[in-house]
Amino acid sequence: MKDGEAATGQRAASRPKRADARRNEKTLLDAAAAVFVRSGVEAPVRDIAAEAGVGTATIYRHFPTRADLIIGVYRHQVEACAEAGPALLASSPTPYAALASWIDLFVDFLVTKHGLAAVLQSDNAGFETLHAYFLDRLVPVCTDLLAAATDSGEIHTDVPALALMRGVGNLCIGAETPDPRYDARQLVRILIAGLRGVG
Repeated sequence: MKDGEAATGQRAASRPKRADARRNEKTLLDAAAAVFVRSGVEAPVRDIAAEAGVGTATIYRHFPTRADLIIGVYRHQVEACAEAGPALLASSPTPYAALASWIDLFVDFLVTKHGLAAVLQSDNAGFETLHAYFLDRLVPVCTDLLAAATDSGEIHTDVPALALMRGVGNLCIGAETPDPRYDARQLVRILIAGLRGVG
C-alpha cells in the first residue's frame, strides 16, 4: 500500500516538471520564431537566448544543433496554425472572418519558414518529411475553414485548400526581398476577398 502511494506520489511530482519543460520549450520556440522573422534563421543563438530570457546553454540543451532548433520552430508553428483553425471558427463572428484570420496566421508562418530549405539542403529526406507533415496538418484545417465559409454562403468557390495555400505561399515569396513597395499581406487580403466572387 505504502509502496503504491510512494509510486503515485513520485508520478505526481514528476508531472509538473514535464509541464514546466513543455512550457520552457514553447518559450524558446516562440523566441526563436520571433528572432527568425527579424533576422533570419542564421541569427546568433545568443539573440534567441536573450529574447527568451535564458542562457545559451539552455537553448543547446533543448536543441543541440541549429537544424534541430529550426525544425522545432517549424513544427511548433505548424501545430499552432493547425490548432488555431477550430479555435477561430468557434470564436470569430463568421466563418469567413475565421478563414481570413487563419490565412493571416498562415502568412506569419510562411515568413518564418523562409530560410528553412537552405539550412536543410543537405538533408532532402528531412525536408520532405517536414513538408509532408505540413500538408497533413494544415490542408485539412484550411479545407474545414473553406467548407464552413462556403456553407454559410459567404464565399462561392470550389478552389481546393491546397491550391489556395499555394497561392498565398507564392504571394509571400516576394516578401523575402526588402522592397517596401511589395506588401504581401495586402495582396493576400485581396486574394481572400476574391473568394467571395469566385464561381
